[in-house]
Amino acid sequence: MKGGELLSTILAGTLLLTATGLFSQVVGFLYRMVLSRLIGAETMGLYQLVMPVYSMLMSVTAVGLTVAVSTLSARYYALGDDGTVKLVLRRALKNFLLLALPLGLAVTVLSDPISVYLLGDARTRLGVVVMVPCMLLTGVENLHKHCFYGIGRVRPPAAVETAEQLIRAVAVLGLLIALLPRSAEETVGLIALGMVLCEVFSACALTLLFRRHWRRFPPGEPRTDISGKRLMSIAVPVGATSLLGTLLGSANAVLIPAKLVEGGMTLSEAMAEFGVLSGMTLPLLGLPTGFIGALCLVMVPDLSRRTAKGDRRAAGGFLDRVMSATSLLMAPAMALLTVIGPSVGRAMFNDPRVGELMLPLAVGTLLGCWQSVLSGALNGLGLQGRAARNAILSDVVQLAFTFFAVARFGLAGFAAGYAASGLAGAGLNLASVLRAVELRVKWFRWFVRPLLAAILMGLWCNLLFRVMLDAGCGQGWSVLVCVLLGLAVYAAALLAQGLTFSREKK
Repeated sequence: MKGGELLSTILAGTLLLTATGLFSQVVGFLYRMVLSRLIGAETMGLYQLVMPVYSMLMSVTAVGLTVAVSTLSARYYALGDDGTVKLVLRRALKNFLLLALPLGLAVTVLSDPISVYLLGDARTRLGVVVMVPCMLLTGVENLHKHCFYGIGRVRPPAAVETAEQLIRAVAVLGLLIALLPRSAEETVGLIALGMVLCEVFSACALTLLFRRHWRRFPPGEPRTDISGKRLMSIAVPVGATSLLGTLLGSANAVLIPAKLVEGGMTLSEAMAEFGVLSGMTLPLLGLPTGFIGALCLVMVPDLSRRTAKGDRRAAGGFLDRVMSATSLLMAPAMALLTVIGPSVGRAMFNDPRVGELMLPLAVGTLLGCWQSVLSGALNGLGLQGRAARNAILSDVVQLAFTFFAVARFGLAGFAAGYAASGLAGAGLNLASVLRAVELRVKWFRWFVRPLLAAILMGLWCNLLFRVMLDAGCGQGWSVLVCVLLGLAVYAAALLAQGLTFSREKK
């Protein structure tokens, strides 16, 4: 594939995955909004306690293997070795099942002590048990999905992901509407059951689509024997990092309610505060970040292809554009949400606590976007170890803030740690990427220009929003006017700083 064709393929894939990701974010946000209204903040907090167990299971069994499949399938596909691509997926599925089946059985048997002693609330037990089949199905789905990404076929997984979001919302909300009221434990179990039904569709659909693809384009015989050792050499560092990060994140999730109780809240109040933060405010800030996930999914196999062809230094220009695009899109999104997010969140979730501490959480989310993009670049360049080290250090920073600051300062201590953690992760990843591709940081293009424009837009929108509300304008109209005029101010500020639509000099 020629360079122009490859670039066009990457751009098309990124745009498609961005559209899919944004659609998924919107559907997921609306789903969470309805879910929170149905079950309340306290039960939402219990559900958020169960999710780290699911993340841990995925970290141990599937996360590292999905990165290995994406990286190796991209590499061998670029070299024209289609037979080895299929072999990579087959070996990865075998390794996944060897890990997942005994681990799932152990979690099921030990679900009672896990819920009581590790999660700190016996009402999470049923959710923990039901998450086991969900993990098995998600692993099969993700391995096929990342093999598609590796060979540059983004349409099948994009279509399945779009349908998956809709099916999950319908399944979970349908079960709750039909069967509520239930106890908090049973409610969490119903949510997990709806997720299982969704994953049955996704795993079956992607498996069938993958088999159909290889029937249309039959691969030749594998040129390389992919041993389990070769596969696990990539999977183990990524999986270990993900596992350690999940353990740190799980400890953080368990510590937040405990530290709030230590600071004087009741357990019910603490669980409700945790539910509002993790199930309402942070998802609201995550709404615009579908672009980041799409970009990383395309970037990792692309950089792997460049590395396989010995073209690592050429990746510098690609990463330059990636960082510029990330800042140009995410900085104004976070500025707008800082202004209108609290009002929109309170109206949607029907809870006055939504949107508290929006500014430091928005800063942390923007830093987290940079961290995610740069971590994806390190994975694509084959530097999984550095990405692992940086992610762990970032998670340690967050955990330290939670442990030492939440009991004294409440959720403000968590918000400070959220921003500090993102800064540490983004800074460490940036330093690692710059060394790897011999690229100098473009301070003005990557950070200064978009941040100055976003700050100006945020200050202007904050003033306009308050004036319109004080004048008696409806909240919906005030939000719409602020978004439209705010984006115009942002664009004008960028143009005033010299941004052009032609390629800039490096």
